[in-house]
Amino acid sequence: MSREKNQLHRPGLHRADPSSGRSEGRPKEEGAPSGSYLQAGKEGTEGQNASAANQGRAPLAGKTSRPKRRLRRSNLHAPVIHNTEFTVISSVFVALFIAVGAYFIHFMVQEGDYYRNNAYNPRLSVAEARVTRGDILSSDGKVLASSKDGNRSYPFEDVYAHAVGYNSNGKGGVELQENDTLLRSHVSPVRRIQNLFAGKKDQGDNVTLTLDSKIQQAAYGAIGNHKGAVVVLDPDTGKILAMVSKPDFDPNKLEKNWDKLSTDKDQAALVNRANQGLYPPGSTFKIVTSLAYLRQNNGSDHNFSYDCTGTFSKDGYTIHCFGNEKHGRENLTQAFGNSCNTAFSNVGLSLNYEQWKQTAGDMLFDTNLPTDLSNSATSKFQLAKSDGAAAIMQTAIGQGNTLVTPIHMAMLASAVANGGKLMRTYIKDKVTSEDGLPVYSAEARQAGQLMTSAEADQLKSYMRYVVTNGTARSINSKSYTIYGKTGTAEYNSEKDSHSWFVGFAEQDQKKVAVAVILEEVGGTSTSATSAAGAVFKACF
Repeated sequence: MSREKNQLHRPGLHRADPSSGRSEGRPKEEGAPSGSYLQAGKEGTEGQNASAANQGRAPLAGKTSRPKRRLRRSNLHAPVIHNTEFTVISSVFVALFIAVGAYFIHFMVQEGDYYRNNAYNPRLSVAEARVTRGDILSSDGKVLASSKDGNRSYPFEDVYAHAVGYNSNGKGGVELQENDTLLRSHVSPVRRIQNLFAGKKDQGDNVTLTLDSKIQQAAYGAIGNHKGAVVVLDPDTGKILAMVSKPDFDPNKLEKNWDKLSTDKDQAALVNRANQGLYPPGSTFKIVTSLAYLRQNNGSDHNFSYDCTGTFSKDGYTIHCFGNEKHGRENLTQAFGNSCNTAFSNVGLSLNYEQWKQTAGDMLFDTNLPTDLSNSATSKFQLAKSDGAAAIMQTAIGQGNTLVTPIHMAMLASAVANGGKLMRTYIKDKVTSEDGLPVYSAEARQAGQLMTSAEADQLKSYMRYVVTNGTARSINSKSYTIYGKTGTAEYNSEKDSHSWFVGFAEQDQKKVAVAVILEEVGGTSTSATSAAGAVFKACF
Protein backbone atom coordinates (compact mmCIF):
# COMPACT_ATOMS: atom_id res chain seq x y z
CA MET A 1 0.00 0.00 0.00
CA SER A 2 1.40 3.46 -0.91
CA ARG A 3 2.04 6.12 1.69
CA GLU A 4 -0.57 8.37 0.12
CA LYS A 5 -3.19 5.68 0.28
CA ASN A 6 -2.47 5.04 3.95
CA GLN A 7 -2.86 8.73 4.69
CA LEU A 8 -6.31 8.75 3.16
CA HIS A 9 -7.51 6.28 5.77
CA ARG A 10 -5.73 7.64 8.81
CA PRO A 11 -7.93 9.78 11.09
CA GLY A 12 -6.95 13.47 10.93
CA LEU A 13 -5.32 13.30 7.53
CA HIS A 14 -7.34 14.58 4.60
CA ARG A 15 -6.89 14.55 0.86
CA ALA A 16 -5.57 17.74 -0.78
CA ASP A 17 -8.06 19.98 -2.55
CA PRO A 18 -6.60 20.50 -6.05
CA SER A 19 -8.74 23.55 -6.74
CA SER A 20 -7.47 25.49 -3.75
CA GLY A 21 -3.91 24.30 -3.72
CA ARG A 22 -4.19 23.40 0.00
CA SER A 23 -4.71 20.44 2.17
CA GLU A 24 -8.24 20.01 3.42
CA GLY A 25 -8.53 20.39 7.12
CA ARG A 26 -5.36 22.44 7.65
CA PRO A 27 -6.30 25.72 9.38
CA LYS A 28 -5.71 29.06 7.75
CA GLU A 29 -2.81 30.91 9.47
CA GLU A 30 -3.93 34.01 11.36
CA GLY A 31 -2.85 37.20 9.63
CA ALA A 32 -2.15 35.58 6.27
CA PRO A 33 -3.65 37.14 3.11
CA SER A 34 -6.86 35.69 1.87
CA GLY A 35 -6.24 32.60 -0.20
CA SER A 36 -2.63 32.29 1.06
CA TYR A 37 -1.60 29.36 3.29
CA LEU A 38 1.80 29.08 4.96
CA GLN A 39 3.83 26.13 3.83
CA ALA A 40 5.62 24.53 6.73
CA GLY A 41 9.30 23.77 6.18
CA LYS A 42 12.77 25.21 6.13
CA GLU A 43 12.60 26.38 2.54
CA GLY A 44 9.59 28.60 3.13
CA THR A 45 11.14 30.53 6.04
CA GLU A 46 14.54 30.94 4.38
CA GLY A 47 12.87 32.25 1.25
CA GLN A 48 10.98 34.88 3.23
CA ASN A 49 14.16 36.01 5.05
CA ALA A 50 16.11 36.28 1.78
CA SER A 51 13.37 38.34 0.20
CA ALA A 52 13.35 40.68 3.17
CA ALA A 53 17.12 41.14 2.96
CA ASN A 54 16.94 41.99 -0.72
CA GLN A 55 14.34 44.63 0.07
CA GLY A 56 16.46 46.17 2.89
CA ARG A 57 14.26 44.79 5.65
CA ALA A 58 15.28 42.74 8.59
CA PRO A 59 14.51 39.09 8.52
CA LEU A 60 11.33 37.88 10.21
CA ALA A 61 12.02 37.87 13.92
CA GLY A 62 10.94 34.86 15.96
CA LYS A 63 9.77 32.93 12.95
CA THR A 64 11.03 29.41 12.89
CA SER A 65 10.20 26.66 10.55
CA ARG A 66 7.70 24.06 11.73
CA PRO A 67 9.32 20.64 11.55
CA LYS A 68 7.89 18.31 9.01
CA ARG A 69 5.83 15.61 10.62
CA ARG A 70 6.99 12.34 9.26
CA LEU A 71 4.48 9.56 9.38
CA ARG A 72 5.81 6.29 10.62
CA ARG A 73 4.49 3.35 8.70
CA SER A 74 3.80 1.58 12.00
CA ASN A 75 1.39 4.36 13.01
CA LEU A 76 -0.60 4.26 9.83
CA HIS A 77 -2.59 1.19 10.82
CA ALA A 78 -5.07 1.69 13.70
CA PRO A 79 -6.14 -1.54 15.46
CA VAL A 80 -9.32 -2.99 13.99
CA ILE A 81 -11.77 -5.32 15.77
CA HIS A 82 -13.24 -7.55 13.12
CA ASN A 83 -16.93 -8.51 13.18
CA THR A 84 -16.18 -12.15 13.94
CA GLU A 85 -14.09 -11.22 16.97
CA PHE A 86 -16.77 -8.85 18.20
CA THR A 87 -19.42 -11.56 17.80
CA VAL A 88 -17.38 -14.08 19.77
CA ILE A 89 -16.70 -11.63 22.60
CA SER A 90 -20.36 -10.59 22.73
CA SER A 91 -21.49 -14.22 22.78
CA VAL A 92 -19.16 -14.99 25.68
CA PHE A 93 -20.49 -12.08 27.71
CA VAL A 94 -24.12 -13.01 26.93
CA ALA A 95 -23.46 -16.63 27.94
CA LEU A 96 -21.84 -15.51 31.19
CA PHE A 97 -24.77 -13.21 31.91
CA ILE A 98 -27.28 -16.02 31.31
CA ALA A 99 -25.27 -18.44 33.46
CA VAL A 100 -25.06 -15.98 36.35
CA GLY A 101 -28.77 -15.20 36.01
CA ALA A 102 -29.70 -18.88 35.98
CA TYR A 103 -27.61 -19.56 39.07
CA PHE A 104 -29.15 -16.57 40.83
CA ILE A 105 -32.66 -17.85 40.07
CA HIS A 106 -31.72 -21.35 41.23
CA PHE A 107 -30.18 -19.90 44.38
CA MET A 108 -33.25 -17.82 45.22
CA VAL A 109 -35.86 -20.47 44.37
CA GLN A 110 -34.18 -23.73 45.37
CA GLU A 111 -31.86 -22.64 48.16
CA GLY A 112 -33.29 -19.31 49.26
CA ASP A 113 -35.23 -20.74 52.20
CA TYR A 114 -32.19 -22.63 53.45
CA TYR A 115 -29.94 -19.57 53.53
CA ARG A 116 -32.62 -17.21 54.80
CA ASN A 117 -33.33 -19.53 57.72
CA ASN A 118 -29.77 -20.67 58.34
CA ALA A 119 -28.68 -20.26 61.95
CA TYR A 120 -25.56 -18.42 60.75
CA ASN A 121 -27.61 -15.75 58.99
CA PRO A 122 -26.92 -12.65 61.14
CA ARG A 123 -30.12 -10.97 60.00
CA LEU A 124 -32.15 -13.56 61.92
CA SER A 125 -30.41 -12.68 65.18
CA VAL A 126 -31.21 -9.03 64.60
CA ALA A 127 -34.85 -9.85 63.83
CA GLU A 128 -35.22 -12.07 66.90
CA ALA A 129 -33.87 -9.26 69.08
CA ARG A 130 -36.45 -6.81 67.73
CA VAL A 131 -39.51 -8.95 66.96
CA THR A 132 -41.64 -11.35 68.99
CA ARG A 133 -42.27 -14.43 66.87
CA GLY A 134 -45.75 -14.43 65.29
CA ASP A 135 -48.47 -17.00 65.95
CA ILE A 136 -49.37 -20.01 63.81
CA LEU A 137 -53.09 -20.74 63.47
CA SER A 138 -55.35 -23.38 61.92
CA SER A 139 -57.80 -22.44 59.17
CA ASP A 140 -60.60 -22.25 61.76
CA GLY A 141 -58.66 -19.94 64.08
CA LYS A 142 -57.13 -22.35 66.59
CA VAL A 143 -53.76 -21.13 67.90
CA LEU A 144 -51.23 -23.85 67.14
CA ALA A 145 -48.07 -22.01 68.24
CA SER A 146 -47.49 -18.75 70.09
CA SER A 147 -44.81 -16.88 72.03
CA LYS A 148 -44.95 -15.27 75.46
CA ASP A 149 -42.05 -13.90 77.50
CA GLY A 150 -39.60 -15.46 75.08
CA ASN A 151 -41.08 -18.95 75.34
CA ARG A 152 -42.70 -20.79 72.44
CA SER A 153 -45.71 -22.95 73.30
CA TYR A 154 -47.77 -25.50 71.37
CA PRO A 155 -51.26 -25.97 72.89
CA PHE A 156 -52.10 -29.12 70.90
CA GLU A 157 -48.81 -30.81 71.79
CA ASP A 158 -48.10 -33.65 69.33
CA VAL A 159 -51.26 -33.44 67.17
CA TYR A 160 -49.68 -30.91 64.79
CA ALA A 161 -46.07 -31.80 65.59
CA HIS A 162 -44.79 -32.42 62.06
CA ALA A 163 -46.96 -29.89 60.27
CA VAL A 164 -46.29 -26.96 62.62
CA GLY A 165 -42.81 -28.15 63.61
CA TYR A 166 -40.61 -26.78 66.38
CA ASN A 167 -38.47 -23.73 67.20
CA SER A 168 -35.70 -25.13 69.39
CA ASN A 169 -32.70 -27.34 68.69
CA GLY A 170 -32.92 -26.01 65.18
CA LYS A 171 -36.28 -25.70 63.48
CA GLY A 172 -38.72 -27.89 61.58
CA GLY A 173 -42.07 -27.81 59.79
CA VAL A 174 -43.80 -24.48 59.28
CA GLU A 175 -41.64 -22.98 62.03
CA LEU A 176 -38.69 -23.45 59.70
CA GLN A 177 -40.45 -22.90 56.40
CA GLU A 178 -42.02 -19.61 57.50
CA ASN A 179 -39.30 -18.51 59.91
CA ASP A 180 -38.62 -15.32 57.98
CA THR A 181 -42.35 -14.51 57.84
CA LEU A 182 -42.90 -15.06 61.57
CA LEU A 183 -40.01 -12.70 62.36
CA ARG A 184 -41.24 -9.97 60.03
CA SER A 185 -43.49 -7.32 61.54
CA HIS A 186 -46.09 -5.19 59.78
CA VAL A 187 -47.34 -3.33 62.85
CA SER A 188 -48.49 0.23 62.27
CA PRO A 189 -45.92 3.05 62.45
CA VAL A 190 -47.66 4.39 65.55
CA ARG A 191 -47.43 1.01 67.28
CA ARG A 192 -43.79 0.71 66.26
CA ILE A 193 -42.97 4.07 67.86
CA GLN A 194 -44.90 3.14 71.00
CA ASN A 195 -42.98 -0.13 71.28
CA LEU A 196 -39.70 1.70 70.75
CA PHE A 197 -40.29 4.10 73.63
CA ALA A 198 -41.71 1.36 75.84
CA GLY A 199 -38.72 -0.89 75.19
CA LYS A 200 -40.95 -3.63 73.78
CA LYS A 201 -40.47 -5.84 70.75
CA ASP A 202 -42.72 -5.50 67.73
CA GLN A 203 -45.16 -8.37 67.23
CA GLY A 204 -44.32 -10.62 64.28
CA ASP A 205 -46.82 -11.47 61.57
CA ASN A 206 -49.21 -14.38 62.10
CA VAL A 207 -49.37 -17.33 59.69
CA THR A 208 -52.71 -19.08 59.14
CA LEU A 209 -52.49 -22.60 57.76
CA THR A 210 -54.91 -24.54 55.56
CA LEU A 211 -55.22 -27.26 58.23
CA ASP A 212 -58.74 -27.90 59.52
CA SER A 213 -58.62 -28.71 63.24
CA LYS A 214 -61.53 -31.16 63.10
CA ILE A 215 -60.07 -33.15 60.21
CA GLN A 216 -56.58 -33.01 61.73
CA GLN A 217 -57.85 -34.45 65.01
CA ALA A 218 -59.69 -37.22 63.14
CA ALA A 219 -56.60 -38.12 61.10
CA TYR A 220 -54.47 -38.15 64.24
CA GLY A 221 -56.90 -40.47 65.98
CA ALA A 222 -57.33 -42.73 62.93
CA ILE A 223 -53.68 -43.76 62.95
CA GLY A 224 -53.85 -44.77 66.60
CA ASN A 225 -50.56 -46.18 67.85
CA HIS A 226 -49.36 -47.29 64.43
CA LYS A 227 -46.45 -45.81 62.58
CA GLY A 228 -47.61 -44.12 59.42
CA ALA A 229 -49.09 -41.02 57.87
CA VAL A 230 -52.35 -39.44 56.73
CA VAL A 231 -52.72 -36.66 54.17
CA VAL A 232 -56.04 -34.98 53.35
CA LEU A 233 -56.35 -32.56 50.41
CA ASP A 234 -59.00 -30.38 48.83
CA PRO A 235 -58.87 -31.40 45.14
CA ASP A 236 -60.44 -28.14 43.94
CA THR A 237 -57.91 -25.82 45.62
CA GLY A 238 -54.90 -27.92 46.61
CA LYS A 239 -55.25 -26.99 50.28
CA ILE A 240 -53.74 -29.44 52.76
CA LEU A 241 -56.62 -30.03 55.17
CA ALA A 242 -54.76 -32.46 57.43
CA MET A 243 -51.26 -33.89 57.68
CA VAL A 244 -50.29 -36.36 60.39
CA SER A 245 -47.18 -38.45 60.88
CA LYS A 246 -46.39 -40.99 63.58
CA PRO A 247 -44.30 -41.63 65.65
CA ASP A 248 -44.53 -38.03 66.75
CA PHE A 249 -43.24 -35.78 69.53
CA ASP A 250 -44.36 -32.99 71.82
CA PRO A 251 -42.61 -29.81 70.65
CA ASN A 252 -43.07 -28.33 74.14
CA LYS A 253 -40.65 -30.99 75.45
CA LEU A 254 -38.33 -31.16 72.49
CA GLU A 255 -35.20 -29.94 74.29
CA LYS A 256 -35.73 -32.40 77.12
CA ASN A 257 -36.18 -35.36 74.74
CA TRP A 258 -33.84 -34.23 71.98
CA ASP A 259 -31.09 -36.80 72.44
CA LYS A 260 -33.50 -39.71 72.18
CA LEU A 261 -35.52 -38.21 69.33
CA SER A 262 -32.48 -37.38 67.24
CA THR A 263 -30.74 -40.76 67.64
CA ASP A 264 -33.59 -43.31 67.53
CA LYS A 265 -33.47 -44.27 63.85
CA ASP A 266 -36.04 -47.04 64.21
CA GLN A 267 -38.74 -44.63 65.36
CA ALA A 268 -37.48 -41.68 63.29
CA ALA A 269 -40.01 -39.48 65.07
CA LEU A 270 -38.59 -36.24 63.65
CA VAL A 271 -39.23 -37.38 60.06
CA ASN A 272 -42.48 -36.16 58.54
CA ARG A 273 -43.57 -39.40 56.89
CA ALA A 274 -46.38 -37.59 55.04
CA ASN A 275 -44.03 -35.88 52.58
CA GLN A 276 -40.60 -37.32 53.40
CA GLY A 277 -41.34 -41.02 53.86
CA LEU A 278 -40.74 -43.22 50.80
CA TYR A 279 -42.69 -46.48 50.65
CA PRO A 280 -43.46 -49.20 48.11
CA PRO A 281 -46.95 -48.26 46.88
CA GLY A 282 -48.29 -51.80 46.69
CA SER A 283 -51.53 -52.19 44.79
CA THR A 284 -52.27 -48.45 44.90
CA PHE A 285 -49.80 -48.25 41.99
CA LYS A 286 -52.34 -50.13 39.88
CA ILE A 287 -53.88 -46.70 39.31
CA VAL A 288 -50.77 -45.79 37.27
CA THR A 289 -50.53 -49.21 35.60
CA SER A 290 -54.20 -48.98 34.55
CA LEU A 291 -53.68 -45.53 33.09
CA ALA A 292 -50.67 -46.76 31.11
CA TYR A 293 -52.80 -49.61 29.73
CA LEU A 294 -55.60 -47.23 28.71
CA ARG A 295 -53.16 -44.93 26.93
CA GLN A 296 -51.62 -47.81 25.02
CA ASN A 297 -55.07 -49.05 23.95
CA ASN A 298 -56.64 -45.78 22.76
CA GLY A 299 -58.43 -45.20 26.05
CA SER A 300 -60.34 -48.47 25.92
CA ASP A 301 -60.31 -51.56 28.13
CA HIS A 302 -62.93 -53.47 26.10
CA ASN A 303 -60.45 -56.03 24.84
CA PHE A 304 -59.11 -56.89 28.28
CA SER A 305 -60.11 -60.25 29.70
CA TYR A 306 -58.19 -62.45 32.09
CA ASP A 307 -58.85 -65.77 33.81
CA CYS A 308 -57.30 -65.63 37.30
CA THR A 309 -56.20 -68.95 38.80
CA GLY A 310 -54.53 -67.38 41.84
CA THR A 311 -50.97 -67.64 40.49
CA PHE A 312 -49.08 -66.69 37.36
CA SER A 313 -45.53 -67.64 36.33
CA LYS A 314 -43.19 -66.19 33.74
CA ASP A 315 -39.51 -67.01 33.16
CA GLY A 316 -39.29 -68.89 36.44
CA TYR A 317 -40.90 -66.16 38.56
CA THR A 318 -44.37 -66.59 40.11
CA ILE A 319 -46.86 -63.93 41.22
CA HIS A 320 -49.63 -64.78 43.70
CA CYS A 321 -52.94 -63.12 44.41
CA PHE A 322 -53.56 -62.44 48.10
CA GLY A 323 -54.18 -65.78 49.78
CA ASN A 324 -53.84 -67.42 46.34
CA GLU A 325 -57.48 -66.48 45.77
CA LYS A 326 -58.85 -67.47 42.36
CA HIS A 327 -60.85 -64.57 40.91
CA GLY A 328 -61.87 -66.37 37.72
CA ARG A 329 -62.75 -64.48 34.53
CA GLU A 330 -62.28 -60.70 34.97
CA ASN A 331 -62.47 -57.54 32.96
CA LEU A 332 -60.14 -54.66 33.92
CA THR A 333 -62.68 -53.04 36.28
CA GLN A 334 -63.09 -56.31 38.18
CA ALA A 335 -59.36 -57.00 38.24
CA PHE A 336 -58.81 -53.51 39.68
CA GLY A 337 -61.58 -53.94 42.26
CA ASN A 338 -60.32 -57.38 43.31
CA SER A 339 -56.74 -56.09 43.34
CA CYS A 340 -55.80 -59.09 41.21
CA ASN A 341 -52.01 -59.35 41.12
CA THR A 342 -51.87 -61.97 38.39
CA ALA A 343 -54.07 -59.92 36.06
CA PHE A 344 -51.96 -56.80 36.53
CA SER A 345 -48.76 -58.78 36.07
CA ASN A 346 -50.06 -59.61 32.60
CA VAL A 347 -51.00 -55.97 32.06
CA GLY A 348 -47.43 -54.97 32.91
CA LEU A 349 -45.97 -57.50 30.49
CA SER A 350 -48.14 -56.09 27.69
CA LEU A 351 -47.01 -52.49 28.17
CA ASN A 352 -44.50 -50.66 26.02
CA TYR A 353 -41.66 -49.65 28.34
CA GLU A 354 -41.22 -46.11 27.01
CA GLN A 355 -44.96 -45.36 27.20
CA TRP A 356 -45.18 -46.80 30.71
CA LYS A 357 -42.23 -44.72 31.88
CA GLN A 358 -43.75 -41.64 30.25
CA THR A 359 -47.05 -42.25 32.04
CA ALA A 360 -45.21 -42.57 35.35
CA GLY A 361 -43.45 -39.28 34.62
CA ASP A 362 -46.78 -37.64 33.83
CA MET A 363 -47.97 -38.88 37.23
CA LEU A 364 -45.11 -36.95 38.92
CA PHE A 365 -42.66 -39.77 39.46
CA ASP A 366 -38.98 -38.76 39.40
CA THR A 367 -39.83 -35.07 39.67
CA ASN A 368 -40.34 -32.45 42.35
CA LEU A 369 -43.91 -32.28 43.57
CA PRO A 370 -45.84 -29.02 43.08
CA THR A 371 -46.20 -28.06 46.74
CA ASP A 372 -45.06 -25.35 49.13
CA LEU A 373 -43.90 -27.96 51.65
CA SER A 374 -40.13 -27.85 51.96
CA ASN A 375 -37.89 -30.94 51.87
CA SER A 376 -40.47 -33.17 50.18
CA ALA A 377 -39.03 -36.45 48.90
CA THR A 378 -39.23 -37.46 45.24
CA SER A 379 -41.12 -40.62 44.30
CA LYS A 380 -39.17 -43.13 42.20
CA PHE A 381 -40.19 -45.22 39.19
CA GLN A 382 -37.16 -47.48 38.92
CA LEU A 383 -37.84 -49.99 36.17
CA ALA A 384 -35.10 -50.28 33.54
CA LYS A 385 -35.70 -51.16 29.91
CA SER A 386 -33.36 -54.12 30.27
CA ASP A 387 -35.20 -55.58 33.27
CA GLY A 388 -36.75 -59.01 32.90
CA ALA A 389 -40.22 -60.38 33.47
CA ALA A 390 -39.87 -60.61 37.26
CA ALA A 391 -39.11 -56.89 37.65
CA ILE A 392 -41.87 -55.94 35.20
CA MET A 393 -44.49 -58.00 37.02
CA GLN A 394 -43.42 -56.66 40.41
CA THR A 395 -43.50 -53.06 39.20
CA ALA A 396 -46.98 -53.48 37.71
CA ILE A 397 -48.40 -54.34 41.15
CA GLY A 398 -46.43 -51.66 43.04
CA GLN A 399 -43.57 -53.75 44.32
CA GLY A 400 -40.02 -53.95 43.00
CA ASN A 401 -38.03 -50.74 43.41
CA THR A 402 -40.90 -48.26 43.01
CA LEU A 403 -41.21 -45.82 45.94
CA VAL A 404 -43.79 -43.12 46.71
CA THR A 405 -44.65 -40.57 49.38
CA PRO A 406 -48.14 -40.43 50.93
CA ILE A 407 -48.70 -36.85 49.81
CA HIS A 408 -47.88 -37.86 46.23
CA MET A 409 -50.56 -40.56 46.29
CA ALA A 410 -53.06 -38.09 47.74
CA MET A 411 -52.25 -35.75 44.85
CA LEU A 412 -52.92 -38.49 42.30
CA ALA A 413 -56.30 -39.16 43.94
CA SER A 414 -56.99 -35.41 43.79
CA ALA A 415 -56.26 -35.32 40.07
CA VAL A 416 -58.69 -38.18 39.39
CA ALA A 417 -61.35 -36.44 41.51
CA ASN A 418 -60.76 -33.17 39.66
CA GLY A 419 -61.14 -34.44 36.10
CA GLY A 420 -57.41 -34.94 35.63
CA LYS A 421 -56.47 -31.45 36.78
CA LEU A 422 -54.00 -31.17 39.66
CA MET A 423 -53.85 -28.09 41.85
CA ARG A 424 -50.62 -27.07 43.53
CA THR A 425 -50.81 -28.23 47.15
CA TYR A 426 -50.09 -25.73 49.87
CA ILE A 427 -50.23 -25.34 53.65
CA LYS A 428 -49.73 -21.57 54.10
CA ASP A 429 -53.10 -19.92 53.55
CA LYS A 430 -52.53 -16.34 54.64
CA VAL A 431 -50.35 -13.95 56.63
CA THR A 432 -51.74 -11.11 58.74
CA SER A 433 -50.23 -8.40 60.91
CA GLU A 434 -50.82 -8.08 64.65
CA ASP A 435 -53.68 -5.70 63.81
CA GLY A 436 -55.29 -8.27 61.51
CA LEU A 437 -54.37 -6.48 58.31
CA PRO A 438 -53.70 -8.78 55.33
CA VAL A 439 -50.07 -9.22 54.32
CA TYR A 440 -50.37 -12.28 52.08
CA SER A 441 -53.17 -14.48 50.80
CA ALA A 442 -52.58 -17.73 48.90
CA GLU A 443 -54.36 -18.34 45.61
CA ALA A 444 -55.30 -21.72 44.17
CA ARG A 445 -53.07 -22.48 41.19
CA GLN A 446 -53.27 -25.30 38.70
CA ALA A 447 -50.10 -27.39 38.65
CA GLY A 448 -50.97 -29.29 35.50
CA GLN A 449 -53.35 -31.58 33.64
CA LEU A 450 -52.08 -35.02 34.62
CA MET A 451 -54.62 -36.88 32.49
CA THR A 452 -57.58 -36.19 30.25
CA SER A 453 -61.04 -35.92 31.74
CA ALA A 454 -61.97 -39.16 29.93
CA GLU A 455 -59.03 -40.97 31.51
CA ALA A 456 -59.97 -39.57 34.92
CA ASP A 457 -63.56 -40.75 34.49
CA GLN A 458 -62.37 -44.25 33.59
CA LEU A 459 -60.10 -44.45 36.65
CA LYS A 460 -62.91 -43.03 38.74
CA SER A 461 -65.17 -45.89 37.69
CA TYR A 462 -62.50 -48.42 38.68
CA MET A 463 -62.04 -46.76 42.07
CA ARG A 464 -65.78 -46.67 42.69
CA TYR A 465 -66.01 -50.40 42.01
CA VAL A 466 -63.36 -50.99 44.72
CA VAL A 467 -65.73 -49.47 47.31
CA THR A 468 -68.99 -50.96 46.03
CA ASN A 469 -67.82 -54.46 45.09
CA GLY A 470 -64.13 -54.78 45.88
CA THR A 471 -61.58 -54.63 48.66
CA ALA A 472 -62.91 -51.43 50.34
CA ARG A 473 -66.58 -52.40 50.67
CA SER A 474 -66.37 -51.92 54.44
CA ILE A 475 -66.29 -48.11 54.19
CA ASN A 476 -69.03 -47.62 51.59
CA SER A 477 -71.40 -44.86 52.69
CA LYS A 478 -74.91 -43.73 51.83
CA SER A 479 -74.21 -40.14 52.89
CA TYR A 480 -71.37 -39.46 50.45
CA THR A 481 -69.70 -41.28 47.57
CA ILE A 482 -66.28 -42.85 48.13
CA TYR A 483 -63.75 -43.91 45.48
CA GLY A 484 -60.50 -45.66 46.33
CA LYS A 485 -57.74 -48.18 45.91
CA THR A 486 -56.41 -50.40 48.65
CA GLY A 487 -52.89 -51.73 48.83
CA THR A 488 -50.69 -54.13 50.74
CA ALA A 489 -47.02 -53.31 50.25
CA GLU A 490 -44.33 -55.81 51.15
CA TYR A 491 -41.17 -54.06 52.30
CA ASN A 492 -38.65 -56.83 53.05
CA SER A 493 -37.74 -60.39 52.12
CA GLU A 494 -39.84 -61.74 54.99
CA LYS A 495 -42.88 -60.26 53.25
CA ASP A 496 -43.77 -57.98 56.14
CA SER A 497 -46.18 -55.40 54.81
CA HIS A 498 -47.64 -51.92 55.09
CA SER A 499 -51.33 -51.12 54.64
CA TRP A 500 -52.45 -48.46 52.11
CA PHE A 501 -55.62 -46.65 51.13
CA VAL A 502 -55.71 -43.95 48.47
CA GLY A 503 -58.93 -42.32 47.33
CA PHE A 504 -61.45 -39.50 47.56
CA ALA A 505 -65.04 -38.82 48.51
CA GLU A 506 -67.61 -36.31 47.33
CA GLN A 507 -70.92 -34.93 48.47
CA ASP A 508 -72.70 -32.33 46.37
CA GLN A 509 -69.93 -29.88 45.45
CA LYS A 510 -67.55 -30.84 48.24
CA LYS A 511 -64.61 -33.19 47.63
CA VAL A 512 -61.71 -34.46 49.74
CA ALA A 513 -58.80 -36.72 48.77
CA VAL A 514 -57.08 -38.99 51.27
CA ALA A 515 -53.93 -41.10 51.44
CA VAL A 516 -53.29 -43.36 54.43
CA ILE A 517 -50.34 -45.63 55.11
CA LEU A 518 -49.93 -47.71 58.25
CA GLU A 519 -46.58 -49.40 58.68
CA GLU A 520 -45.96 -53.01 59.65
CA VAL A 521 -49.58 -54.05 60.17
CA GLY A 522 -49.51 -57.42 58.41
CA GLY A 523 -50.80 -58.74 55.13
CA THR A 524 -54.08 -56.84 54.85
CA SER A 525 -55.18 -53.37 53.79
CA THR A 526 -58.08 -53.35 56.26
CA SER A 527 -56.31 -51.12 58.79
CA ALA A 528 -55.62 -48.26 56.37
CA THR A 529 -59.08 -48.58 54.84
CA SER A 530 -60.73 -48.25 58.25
CA ALA A 531 -58.57 -45.22 59.06
CA ALA A 532 -59.60 -43.58 55.78
CA GLY A 533 -63.25 -44.26 56.58
CA ALA A 534 -62.89 -42.40 59.89
CA VAL A 535 -61.29 -39.44 58.13
CA PHE A 536 -64.06 -39.28 55.49
CA LYS A 537 -66.67 -39.29 58.24
CA ALA A 538 -65.01 -36.27 59.88
CA CYS A 539 -64.89 -34.42 56.56
CA PHE A 540 -68.62 -34.79 55.81
